[in-house]
Amino acid sequence: MQKTIYTGGNILTMDPRAKGSNCPEAVLVQDGRIAGLGRLFDLREVAPDARVRDLGGHTLMPGFIDPHSHITSFASTLGLVQLSGAKSFDDIAEKITAFMNANAPAPDAFLSGFGYDNNFLAEKAHPTKELLDRVCPDRPLLIAHASGHMSVANSKALQMLGISADTPDPEGGRIGRMAGSREPSGYLEETAFTQNSSKIPLPSVNQRLAELDRSQDIYLAHGITTAQDGLTRTAEWQLLSQAAEADRLKIDVVSYLDLNLNPELRENSRYWQRYYNRLKLGGYKIFLDGSPQGRTAWMTKPYLGEDPTYCGYPIYSDEKVKSFMMQALNDNAQILCHCNGDAAAQQMIDAYAAAVKETDKSGIRPVMIHAQMLRKDQLPMLAKLGIIASFFVAHTYYWGDIHLQNFGKERADYISPAHSALEKGVLYTFHQDTPVLLPDMLDTVQRAVARRTKNGVQLAQSECVSVYDALKAVTINAAEQYFEESQKGSIAVGKLADFVILEEDPLTVEKDHIKDIKILETIKQGKTLYTHSKS
Repeated sequence: MQKTIYTGGNILTMDPRAKGSNCPEAVLVQDGRIAGLGRLFDLREVAPDARVRDLGGHTLMPGFIDPHSHITSFASTLGLVQLSGAKSFDDIAEKITAFMNANAPAPDAFLSGFGYDNNFLAEKAHPTKELLDRVCPDRPLLIAHASGHMSVANSKALQMLGISADTPDPEGGRIGRMAGSREPSGYLEETAFTQNSSKIPLPSVNQRLAELDRSQDIYLAHGITTAQDGLTRTAEWQLLSQAAEADRLKIDVVSYLDLNLNPELRENSRYWQRYYNRLKLGGYKIFLDGSPQGRTAWMTKPYLGEDPTYCGYPIYSDEKVKSFMMQALNDNAQILCHCNGDAAAQQMIDAYAAAVKETDKSGIRPVMIHAQMLRKDQLPMLAKLGIIASFFVAHTYYWGDIHLQNFGKERADYISPAHSALEKGVLYTFHQDTPVLLPDMLDTVQRAVARRTKNGVQLAQSECVSVYDALKAVTINAAEQYFEESQKGSIAVGKLADFVILEEDPLTVEKDHIKDIKILETIKQGKTLYTHSKS
């Protein structure tokens, strides 16, 4: 039996039951689980044959738990044209050209890019097919927005996807049109993008598995031991299940099925609500609206800008959302609902309340994903219904200035109202929606504590949370979101030995330094899977 005692550093248990003893002197791990914690002398008495691991004054805490991301989508972006950081249309063209020159894709290859953001381009607009046609005239090319909610296709890609002047806008989406006509401009918004993305040819199985391996290494380098695939369809499930069957998953992955398109994947009973080779089907996922920085989130009050009546729009009717909730309750399956705008949040609240009343069932811990424009007056209903708020709180920094433009100070001030959620008894978690942002938990913790935009604007200080409460959002709270609080999220006897070792203690460093703390080591069930390179 493998036994290790960790000692010689700060041990942050994150255990809500450990009043006054949250930093024991030592932790004993045996066969991948926590077997004891307390004084070093006592644990050496219990396990005299254990290897003693000196933490060297560093901090040991539970491995970070990712409450919402898209690990398969992130894996796929690793082989695409990387467009993050592009500052203009010319930058986008140069990055695409450089990629083609470096990779020499086959003449019939479908090229894809990811990560441009119109908000940060000099033109303050989305590219059009004319730009993409100039840089890539002979093969299909589609570039996706950093939010994952919109894209731009060149003429070849539009033709391959079957999008023409006669193609109607799909429910919950929009096809951009050239001025004064119905000719597609190349811009695809919400379902017009997501429903067509499945038509893009996939790389080989071996390439996709290799990219998934790389993506797991990146999660591990950020201290994450449990990750999510937040919208799983047939292609994503094939990849994840192949990885699981081949025993290639290094971290636990919880997958949520697209309830609108692929609920039948629930029939994979080996994985349903239980892990097999580190993969679990956790439940269902639906989209209720779009992106606030993309101005597609569904609001009760209009966006600031050209059209004084525009509030974004929903993806589904109220009746359809209620039917989704009914199915989730009848299947005893957790449901994740993408809600950015307060109107979308209200639709989720109302639909779930109606479904609970009609079925007389509850307890599935539904999750409101992003919850950015969730209003404080809506929080009591979340608490009453047991709805979890998973905040994309890093928006306060990365797009806070855009929200100020789109909503004005009064509304933008209260995006991701985490402290109000804490006060109202709503369970909350924090995420990065990877690949929108890298899965950097410490960066997110700092943003939740500070709530300052890139331009230095302070957003409502009343919604700042303490460092400890921010850490709870990515450890013990996240474990509870997954129904795994008895196994993960804190350092307690009987739980899995999922740890991260930090160079410094996030509770004692300067708050503006939290994001710079180095992840020294990530440990999954007692085995070190990542070690920081000093070179």
